[in-house]
Amino acid sequence: MNSIIQTVTDRIIKRSAKSRAGYLDQLKSNYRDGPRRKFLSEGNLAHAAAACPLHEKTDILGAGWANIGIVTSYNDMLSAHQPFEKFPPLIKHAARRNGATAQVAGGTPAMCDGVTQGKDGMELSLLSRDTIAMSTAVALSHDMFDASILLGVCDKIVPGLLIGALRYGHLPAIFAPAGPMPSGIPNPEKAKIRQQFALGEIGREELLKAEAASYHAPGTCTFYGTANSNQMLMELMGLQLPGTSFVHPNTPLRDALTAQATRRAIQISHLGDDYTPIGKVVDEKAVINGLVGLMATGGSTNVAIHLVAIARAAGIIVNWDDFAEISAAVPLICKVYPNGVADVNHFHAAGGMAYLVGELIEEGLVHPDVTTIAGGNGLHEYTREPIRNAHAEADYVLFRKGPTESLDKEILTDFKSPFRPDGGLRLLTGNLGRSMMKVSAVKRENWFVEAPAIVIEHQDELKTMHKAGELEKDFVVVLRFQGPRANGMPELHALTPIFGAQMDKGFKVALITDGRLSGASGKFPAAIHAVPEALEGGPLSQVENGDMIRIDPLNNMVEVVGVDLSKREKVEPKKRALSDMTGMDMFAPMRAASRNAEEGASFLGEPDWMA
Repeated sequence: MNSIIQTVTDRIIKRSAKSRAGYLDQLKSNYRDGPRRKFLSEGNLAHAAAACPLHEKTDILGAGWANIGIVTSYNDMLSAHQPFEKFPPLIKHAARRNGATAQVAGGTPAMCDGVTQGKDGMELSLLSRDTIAMSTAVALSHDMFDASILLGVCDKIVPGLLIGALRYGHLPAIFAPAGPMPSGIPNPEKAKIRQQFALGEIGREELLKAEAASYHAPGTCTFYGTANSNQMLMELMGLQLPGTSFVHPNTPLRDALTAQATRRAIQISHLGDDYTPIGKVVDEKAVINGLVGLMATGGSTNVAIHLVAIARAAGIIVNWDDFAEISAAVPLICKVYPNGVADVNHFHAAGGMAYLVGELIEEGLVHPDVTTIAGGNGLHEYTREPIRNAHAEADYVLFRKGPTESLDKEILTDFKSPFRPDGGLRLLTGNLGRSMMKVSAVKRENWFVEAPAIVIEHQDELKTMHKAGELEKDFVVVLRFQGPRANGMPELHALTPIFGAQMDKGFKVALITDGRLSGASGKFPAAIHAVPEALEGGPLSQVENGDMIRIDPLNNMVEVVGVDLSKREKVEPKKRALSDMTGMDMFAPMRAASRNAEEGASFLGEPDWMA
C-alpha cells in the first residue's frame, strides 16, 4: 500500500474513532432479523399494501419475501433522469422473478445546474442536496423495506441520496444509474462557441444550435463534470455494480444491469445470503478509495464538498488537508474534458472503470480489502466489466475480466507515464483563508497570477463590466458573499466564457470566491470554496478594489499582498432582494444552519456522536 495513502487513512480512522463508533452502534441498534414489515402493526401494514396488485399484496402482507424500496429522482425535463421513468417496472418485474417484491418508496427533487447556471435558481442548487437527503429519509421512514435501490445520477442527486440512505445504514442500498447520452459536438468546440458568443462574435441562434448539438439525447452530459465524477465515485466506493457507470440508457445492457442490481439487492438484504448494509460499505477505506479516484481522473471540485458531507453521514471526518495530501500522492492518468478533448464515452471505450481500478490496485493506491455491494473479492470485483449473457434470460448479466491495457493512451494512460505527477487539486492557504483550486485543466503558464482585485458581490456585475469593455487588463475577481450561509453557494460557471475570452487576449486573470465553480471548470485559475466565507467575517469581506492579489498554486498560496487585513473593517453584503420566483425565503433557515464548505456545507442536523 502506498505509504501516504495509508498514513491519511490511519489519520482519518483515528480522527473519526468516536463518531464512527457512534454510527456503527446506531446501525446495530436498528437491525431487525427477518422482514422489516413484520414489526409493523396490522393497520400499518394494510396501509402500505392497500394499492398493490393482488399477487403482490399477498406476499407483502404475508411478510415472507424481501421488499425492495425504490427511491427515484425521475423527471422528464432532465436528460440524465428521464430514463428512470421505466426503471421501477423493470425493478418490480425482476424482483418478482427472484422471489421478492418492490415498491416505489418515494421521489426526490432533481434540479439541473445546466438549466439554472447563471440564474437565480442556482442559489437553490447546493441546498437541494440536503433536501434530497431528507426526501430519501422520508421515503425510507416507513420501515417497510429490506433493501433499497437508489435512482439518481447528477450533481447533488447522488450525494443527497447517499447521505439519506446512510442515515438508514442498517439497510443495504444499491445505486442503479442511467448512463451517459451519446457523444455530441466535441467539448472544446462547444467551449469555443460559448467564448465567441461572450465576445459578441456570434448570436443566440448560433449558440443555441451548438448547445442543442451537445446536449441532445437522454442520459448524462458527456463531459467529466460532477455528474460523471459521481459515477466514478459510486463504483470506487463499491455502491453500484461493476462497469455500470457509462453504459448508455435505453439499451439492452442497461436494462439488464438494472435487473441485475435488483437481484443483487435481494441477495444482500438480511433475507438473502450476503447481508451487506450500506453503513458497512461506506467506511474510512471506501472514502479514501473515492478520494483517490477523484485525483487519478481529475474529477469535479464539487466532490471536495460532497464527499466530506457523505463521510460525515457515516460518522467519518475528512478535511481538505486529506484531499491535498492524496492529490500530491496520486498521479493523473485520465484525460477527459475539461482535462482533455475526450468525453466519458471515449473514456469508457478506452478501458473505462475496469482498467482504472486495476491500475489503482496494482499501484497500491486504493484499498482492495473493502466491503462492496458486488461481494466476492472486494474492490477486485470492479476490475470486471458487464456483458449480456445470450444463453440465459434476456436481462441476465455476466461479468468478464476488464482490459489490463489501455486502448487509447491519449485518454487513459498508466502510472509509469502519467499525464501529470499529481491529482491536480490544490489546497491554497494564506491571509485570504483556505480554498481549493483545480489545476489539472489549467496550463502551467497560467497558474501564477498577481493582479489588482475587482471586488463584486454578484456575477452579473462582471458581465456588465465585460460588456462595457472594462476588463481589458490583468485582474483577479473577488466574488464574495457566495458561501453556503450567504446565498446557498451557487456555481459560477456562467463566468467561464468571460475569463476564457480575456485570457485569449493575453491578460492574466483569476477568480477567488467563497462560491463554487462547475465540476467542468478549467482553463483559468480559480480559488474556490473559500473558508471562512465572507458572510461569517472571512477575509474576502475585507478586500478592496485595487488590492494586489497573488494566486500561486505551485506554492499552495492565495493572499493579498502588502495589506494588513486585521486593520480593516469587515464589510457587510449589500442588501439584495431574494427572488420571489425561486422561493429563496423558504430556504432561509437552511442557509442559516449551513456548516462551512470544508465541513460539507450541510444544513442537516447531526446526532450527538458527531459533536
